[in-house]
Amino acid sequence: MKTFRIGVIGLGQRIGHVLSAMQEMGGSLQLSAYVDAAPVGAPVLEQAVIPLGRPCADPDQLFAHGPYDLVMVGSPNHLHFAHVNRALDAGFPVFAEKPLVRTEAETLALAGRLAGGRTPPLFVGLVMRSMPIVKAVIARVESGELGEIVSIDATEHLPPEHGGYLARNWRRKAEWGGSYLLDKVCHDFDIFGRIAGARPARVASFGGRRIFTAERTERPRRYDTGEEAFVQRDAGWMAANDPFHSDMDVTDHQTAMVEYDNQVRLTFHANSCVALPERRWYVAGTEGTLIADLVRNKLMVRRVLSRKKPERIEYGGLTADAHNGADQAMALDLMATMERGVPFPVSPFESLEAGLTVMAIDRAMALGEMLDCAPMWAAYDEARAPAKPPVKA
Repeated sequence: MKTFRIGVIGLGQRIGHVLSAMQEMGGSLQLSAYVDAAPVGAPVLEQAVIPLGRPCADPDQLFAHGPYDLVMVGSPNHLHFAHVNRALDAGFPVFAEKPLVRTEAETLALAGRLAGGRTPPLFVGLVMRSMPIVKAVIARVESGELGEIVSIDATEHLPPEHGGYLARNWRRKAEWGGSYLLDKVCHDFDIFGRIAGARPARVASFGGRRIFTAERTERPRRYDTGEEAFVQRDAGWMAANDPFHSDMDVTDHQTAMVEYDNQVRLTFHANSCVALPERRWYVAGTEGTLIADLVRNKLMVRRVLSRKKPERIEYGGLTADAHNGADQAMALDLMATMERGVPFPVSPFESLEAGLTVMAIDRAMALGEMLDCAPMWAAYDEARAPAKPPVKA
């Protein structure tokens, strides 16, 4: 069995979990070196009995200790563009956590670079693409079982401990994480685009902060069982102590409407502090309807003119973080790609397009208007054109 030699730039909790999942699923790996002055993912690796390897002061020092079978980028989102490019420059395959980049300028620049097709492989941790329930949703839609897709209604609602973590973690600041939707649900918009089979034509959005605000600081902070409700998790790099008194400047709830080029319509509702957590996709087609419950890992499908009970599939494997085995599934996909050349479930371009979709939604919210996406896609397609030089960030 091949042992993967791995270097890490930004040893956060997510990279720790991905490495642990790779080992759990039978992978042989050696974390040879890492760059991170305060690796908050270290306890995750310690629990998995994965030695940390050599600490390095910067990426150049890490690259000097190569070669690597994979360089993993788990730094905060605002550093992804620089770290991914430096790893590609060094000639190593790269795995980057989502979102791949944080801004439209970075998107165009990276799209231009990747369009030449001469870079090492780049894999993006859109972990939901590896979930069996998500693969089943995509397969049923693309088989034509639901007929033509007409509309999609989707949600992601977080429990207090998760929302409180986001309000204290570096993701609370747009300059570090981008927007709430970009960091949290670019997963979903990647898959919505695949289900719709088209790019967004027009988007609109409303959102703001009404939960984690100073005005609500006197609200109860514990569950009725006595457990802390908002500070259960280590908030990591640049953490704020109090979710209600942090310098958070991203939304804590948001809605969006999307009309795709082929007239598929989507509504989306996100909230970061609810009593009934939910991540649900309701997909309505001309011949059938599908409901994917990503929290409970259940799928329900029925034909439009059927009087029978809906088909129900329970995928099991429920976990506290609601990933429900997705990390392990992605680990298998990643190792299959590295060992046998099996295509990874999601391409860098699909990741960039999902990011642009969310960026358009956020811009529509900021402008307070319905946004025409055509100019954005024209710029993106121009950046991807092989005859064009890469766009500078």
